[in-house]
Amino acid sequence: MKGLMMDCPLLISSIIKHAERHHGRTEIVSRRAEGDIHRYTYTEAHARSRKLANVLGSLGCKSGDRVGTLAWNGYRHLEIYYGTSGSGMIVHTINPRLFPEQIAWIINHAEDNVLFFDLTFLPLVESIMPTCPSLRNMVLITDRRHMPKETKIGNLMCYEDLVDGASDEFEWPALDENSASGLCYTSGTTGHPKGALYSHRSTVLHAFASALPDAMCVSARDTILPVVPMFHVNAWGFPYSAPLNGAKLVFPGPALDGKSLYELFESEKVTFSAGVPTVWLGVLEHMQKHNLRLSTLSRIAVGGAACPPSIIRAYEDVYGVTVNHAWGMTELSPVGSMGNLLNHQMEWPPDDQRKLLQKQGRVVPGIDWKIVDQDGKELPWDGKTSGNLLVRGAWVIDRYFKSQTSPLIDGWFPTGDVSTIDTDGFMQITDRSKDVIKSGGEWISSIELENLAMAHPAVHEAAVIGCRHPKWDERPLLVVVRKSGGDVTAQELLKFFEGKVAKWWIPDDVAFVDELPHTATGKVQKLKLRERFADFEFSS
Repeated sequence: MKGLMMDCPLLISSIIKHAERHHGRTEIVSRRAEGDIHRYTYTEAHARSRKLANVLGSLGCKSGDRVGTLAWNGYRHLEIYYGTSGSGMIVHTINPRLFPEQIAWIINHAEDNVLFFDLTFLPLVESIMPTCPSLRNMVLITDRRHMPKETKIGNLMCYEDLVDGASDEFEWPALDENSASGLCYTSGTTGHPKGALYSHRSTVLHAFASALPDAMCVSARDTILPVVPMFHVNAWGFPYSAPLNGAKLVFPGPALDGKSLYELFESEKVTFSAGVPTVWLGVLEHMQKHNLRLSTLSRIAVGGAACPPSIIRAYEDVYGVTVNHAWGMTELSPVGSMGNLLNHQMEWPPDDQRKLLQKQGRVVPGIDWKIVDQDGKELPWDGKTSGNLLVRGAWVIDRYFKSQTSPLIDGWFPTGDVSTIDTDGFMQITDRSKDVIKSGGEWISSIELENLAMAHPAVHEAAVIGCRHPKWDERPLLVVVRKSGGDVTAQELLKFFEGKVAKWWIPDDVAFVDELPHTATGKVQKLKLRERFADFEFSS
C-alpha cells in the first residue's frame, strides 16, 4: 500500500521559486569581476534566471546538454545555476585554477555546448578554445561597456545583452527528479579528473541536510559569504541552501585576499562564512596586522583540509568567532560531516570541547560511514583505531560520468581517507591513504604533525611527507614556510615537538621553502612535494 501524499518532485527550480515567493526582498550582494558592488533581490534573481533559460533555448541548447562555466562567485553565476538546471540542462562548473590542458580536457570530456566565463578568464579561454571543438557558443559574463575591443574568439556574445533581450516569461518544466542537474570534476591530482554528475534529487536533499542546525545551520537571519568557490562542488551547496532558507548572500567575486574579505564581512554585516584554511589564515593575518575586530561574523566553517588548532584558537579566543570543521568530497556533493557538540558535551571543560571540535565532526543525516581495515573488515568506533573511511548516502555518487564501472565496494564509496571514529560518532581524518607515513611498520599521521608545526609562532605554513630511509623504510620530513621575519632553525622546530607526540613520530629533518604547492582547491600538493624531495637523504 502506498501513502496518500502529493507527488512533488525535488527540483532545483523549486528552490528559487520558493526564495522569490517567501524571501523575495532578501538581498544578494556581489563584488563583480569588473570591480564594483552589485545588489539585487531573490525576486530579481528568479526573473533573470528565467530570462537565461530562454537565452539557452535560443542558443539551441536542449535537455541534457552541458553548459560550462568559468566564473567566480557572483549573482550572474547564480543565475546560470538556476537557468541551466531548472530548464533541464546540466550546469558544468569548471575550476579555472586547473592547468589549461586539464580545463580543455574537461570541456571536451563533458562535451560542453556553451561556455560562460568571467572577464578574468578571457586570455585562458582564448588559449584553449581551438582545442575544444564541442563549444558552439561563447558568452562573456559582463555588460556591453566591458566587452573587449579585440578578441581571438569569433562571435563572442555579451551576457547582459543576451539577458536584456530575453523575456522573463518561462515555465520551469516538470522534470524527473533523478534527471542530471550539475557536473563537477575532481581536481585530478592523479590521472585525468573524473566527473561527479549530480541529480535534482541529490542536490535538493543535500541543500536540506546541509542547512540543518547540526550541519551548517543556515537561517533566514543569516548573512552568508561563501568563500568556497561556485566553480567547485557548488560552493558547498550554499547557492541552494541559502535561498532555500532565505539567507542573504554575499558573493566575493575574484577578490579573495584578507583585506577584501574583511571589508565585505564588515560592510555587509556577514554572520557566517565558509572556506579553506588558507583563506582564514589570510584574513587573520590582515586583522592582526591592522589591529582590526569583527563586529558581526560569529561562525565560520572550515573544510578542504584540517584547520590548524592555532588558527582555531586565534579566531575563538581573540575574535569570538566559532570555528566548525566540515568534511566532504566532490563525490559527496560535497558535505559529509560537520563538527558540532552533542548535548552531554556542552558541560565538558572548554579544552576538552576544543579538542573534540578539531575533529571532522559527525555525519550529516542522509550520509552513513564506516572504517575498515585492508581486508574490508569493519573496525571499532573507539577513537583510536584507524581505518579506511567508506561512505554511502543520498548524495554520494554511484559512478563517475561516462564510466562503465563503479568505484563502490559492496555499496560503499571509498573516500581515500584514513580515519578514526569515536564512541559519539565524531570522525577524525588522520591522513589520506596515499599520504600516510609508514615507519618501521607503524603509521604516523602527517596531519597531526602539521598541526603542531603550525602552532609555532614563526611558522606560516607546514607540510609533512614521508621520505625514504634505509632502516625504517620511511621517515617524516617537515617542510616549512617561515613567517615574514621568522628565523627559526630546524633544531628549534624539532625540539618544539618534544613532549607533544611520541618520540618516534618527531620528523627527522626540516626543509625550508619559500612556498608550498597547492591544488586548485587550496590543498597542499603532497605529490609535488614528494617529487621534489624524492632524492632527499636524512642527515643521520
